[in-house]
Formats: sequence, C-alpha cells, structure tokens
Amino acid sequence: MATGPNRLLDDLAKLMTDAAGAAQGVRREVETAFRAQAERLLNNMDVVQREEFDAVADMARKAREENVKLAARIEALEAQLTAKPASKAEKPASKAEKPATSRIPKK
Repeated sequence: MATGPNRLLDDLAKLMTDAAGAAQGVRREVETAFRAQAERLLNNMDVVQREEFDAVADMARKAREENVKLAARIEALEAQLTAKPASKAEKPASKAEKPATSRIPKK
C-alpha cells in the first residue's frame, strides 16, 4: 500500500504537467491567430511599415535640404540680376555727363 499514495501523487503531477503543456499549446495558437488577425486588420487600413516610413522620411529630409540650397542659389542670382541693371543704368548716365561735341564742320 505504500506505493498507492505515491502513485496517486505521481499521476496527479503527470496530469498537471500535461495540462500545463496543453495550456501552452493553446496559448501559442491564440497568439498566432491574434497576430494574423492584427496583420490582416493593419493591411486593410493601409498602414505603412516602419521601413517604408523611414525611407520616405529620409527622402523628405533630403528634399528639404536641396530646397534650402536652391533657395539660396535663387537669392544669389536675383541679387546679381538686381545689381546688373543698376550698373547698366550708370553707364548711360556717365555718357550724358560728357560734353557734347559738335560735328558741324567749321568754315
């Protein structure tokens, strides 16, 4: 009879171990089903992946940097254009300051 109570405890321990293993299996199945459902839901919502988001953010950063460079270049070119007409306007004015010579022949 000494093996009776030990055997009962051994059977009970085996049953609990099997139940714990089955619970872990069920947990894995539920997690897999949940992940699949969440992925389906996110795909239907047209949510972008992190890699795509990072790539587009990098492209936008580069475009902003190029935009700043181009704006500075445009300002420099506009400054040059503004300076050229002013210098051209000075040249005719300087010609007007010269004394006029007459081309009438002397008799």
